[in-house]
Amino acid sequence: MEMIMKLNPLTPTNLESVLKESVLANRQAEIFIANIQDWLQTATHDTTNHFHFDLLETDKIYHLEEIKEVCIDYRLRFLDVKYFKGTIPQAAKDKIADLENAHQTSIDGFKIMAPSVMFRLAKTDDPLLFAPLGNDYFYLIHKWGKDLHPLRKLRMLPFRNIWNLLLFLLIISYGLTVITPMGLFTKNADATAFWMLYFFMFKAVASVVLFCGIALGKNFNPAIWNSKYNKS
Repeated sequence: MEMIMKLNPLTPTNLESVLKESVLANRQAEIFIANIQDWLQTATHDTTNHFHFDLLETDKIYHLEEIKEVCIDYRLRFLDVKYFKGTIPQAAKDKIADLENAHQTSIDGFKIMAPSVMFRLAKTDDPLLFAPLGNDYFYLIHKWGKDLHPLRKLRMLPFRNIWNLLLFLLIISYGLTVITPMGLFTKNADATAFWMLYFFMFKAVASVVLFCGIALGKNFNPAIWNSKYNKS
């Protein structure tokens, strides 16, 4: 039963777990732990946060590229907390206070990873709160809200790049062509008529998507993951 639950594709997606799994798949833990302290000691001055490495949980340290990869997969934003329109829960504030007391420092420069709407409307879709460590490393402080929809990654695949979108349009157009009665357009329902209808169906679907994309100012995931603008 436990194995079935793990394989259930409709289980809500825990964003923190996704981030950890992505990191474990691409990072050699031993090498990372051995070198991270040296990397942080040479941190650039893009942050005023001064953490004691021995007090940090290494499984909560993420590089900007690792965060970017998850943002692109799930069409999320990674922005300064000042752009966040939701409510920071008290539990997150308590964790910040605990970190400041433990490290004897004042933490600032917070970032939040969340769906785009979280930066415009007060929603509850799985935000993650980070603090910068320097050298493009960030420390995960707190996660709250509901988990992401289990099919969110699949739904966002067409928005990863132009080729994914093209493949999506071809599949949708084919499906629409299959369910369209050929008798409405021709008396000879042969293969030639089918592919002609498919061609015109693709043009129609692509035109609608192109119009909506331009009208709404939409862009692909790699271009928006750290954009502060709504029209993206």
